[in-house]
Amino acid sequence: MLDTRTRSQEVAERHREFIFPAVTPYYGDDPLVVERAKDQYVWDVEGKRYLDFFGGVLTVSVGHCNDEVTAAIHAQLDKAQHTSTLLVNEVMVQVAEKVAALTPGRLQKCFFTSSGSEANETALMAARMHTGHRDVITLRHAYSGRTATAMSLTGHGTWRLGGVFDGTIKHVRNPYAYRAPAGLDAERLLDLCVQDLEETLATVTDGRIAAFMAEPIQGVGGFIVAPRDYFARILPIVREAGGLLIIDEVQTGWGRTGRYWCGIEHWGVEPDIMTFAKGMANGSPIGCTIATPEVADSLKGLTFATFGGNPVTMAAALATIEYIERHDLLRHVEEQGARFLARLREMQGRHAFVGDVRGMGLMAGLELVVPGTDKTPDPARATALIAAARDLGLLIGKGGLYGNVVRIAPHLNVSAGDLDTGCDLLEEALSAVA
Repeated sequence: MLDTRTRSQEVAERHREFIFPAVTPYYGDDPLVVERAKDQYVWDVEGKRYLDFFGGVLTVSVGHCNDEVTAAIHAQLDKAQHTSTLLVNEVMVQVAEKVAALTPGRLQKCFFTSSGSEANETALMAARMHTGHRDVITLRHAYSGRTATAMSLTGHGTWRLGGVFDGTIKHVRNPYAYRAPAGLDAERLLDLCVQDLEETLATVTDGRIAAFMAEPIQGVGGFIVAPRDYFARILPIVREAGGLLIIDEVQTGWGRTGRYWCGIEHWGVEPDIMTFAKGMANGSPIGCTIATPEVADSLKGLTFATFGGNPVTMAAALATIEYIERHDLLRHVEEQGARFLARLREMQGRHAFVGDVRGMGLMAGLELVVPGTDKTPDPARATALIAAARDLGLLIGKGGLYGNVVRIAPHLNVSAGDLDTGCDLLEEALSAVA
């Protein structure tokens, strides 16, 4: 019998048969099956080209198969592929030196792993060993990864699989301005968040904590941007409780927000620990935890990461960071990001179902709501929008607790022309689902 399936359909059927169903690709029963990718573009197995404005969830930061990064990977593969952390390789030390030089404050010592989940686990371990306290406070709508501890930190019920629960982790109100309680302006919302933190410390802890952990812009949460004064207001409370400040930069780090290397620098506070992953190595699996010397020195005992500091991944990370430096992408992201957000706000004015536009640099979210309601989330339209964009040759993502936030994150080196093309395609997709 003649097989009339497309190659994409045939691969999708094999995916359904042999991959855990929890690994759910976008676009339902018609997933995009990637054949190859280069710079800002991805091609499927049928040969259709797509402009990539999501980068594998903000992971391909300087373009697919970037020539300079790929050359560094090839060169390292010819020298040494793997050592584990039980042996020292120089490129790992070079990356650690670079991270220490570019991160804010007194951060100095790195621990390398293979993912953001592991980086966040390491941060909590270090904070607890340094302070001697167990309790950790984090935010609702946060996402911290897929390990048991990382899922306990996550403030999304849909991402907490397997009945995970860690009673030492407490979630407080996040400063979600668009969904603030009725009648609260930005300043009163901030007051409410501070009050909630104080009440949490007083009621469900003994007043002493190991750490407060937060993303400057919540990624999976729907690109929720913390108010400018948020961290300055909560930091003295955290310090008084004996806690450290852990900043999760898995999505915001390495120039994504423009102007600075790290997102938290826009808020002007200095963390005790920071975590990175995703775009740090342009697609190679990486996790990085950096801490002040005294915090790092508190993590005593036997521990290592088999693939942490892998020389090939380290070569990719060093090449990615140096590419960002050499091409002045911090300034580029700030400039193109301002143009990008301005275009999105113009679109908001033409489409009543775009309830909110928010973001920073090349990290923007559109929150879709049912027109004429009190901000009722519209996840169905968000799903339809990313499908319509795909049909037009544009790849974007979604997120948010209700699945109604469209997440858009062009590569850091996106050209002005490609940015305009992507915005034009997005406008066309918005009109298609209006």
